[in-house]
Amino acid sequence: MSDKARILFDALDLDHDGTLTLAEVVSALRSKGPTLAAQGVIPVWGVGGDDDSAALFDAADQNGDKVLSFEEFAAVVDRRFGW
Repeated sequence: MSDKARILFDALDLDHDGTLTLAEVVSALRSKGPTLAAQGVIPVWGVGGDDDSAALFDAADQNGDKVLSFEEFAAVVDRRFGW
């Protein structure tokens, strides 16, 4: 798992509980996405709208429990963003 995945996960984990919900991912990417892209944490093309954020979440939620562990999240973003 990449360090960038950890940084991004922590930035999106708004309640700092160690998991991500769909609402957290959408809200955090909406509010923090451009800043994270400017900092090089996420590729500029990786900052999309709410539908893109939801699609990322759905792709990562391998067990369908509606929360993402770091491992689920990292497996998808590492592959998608080429880290």
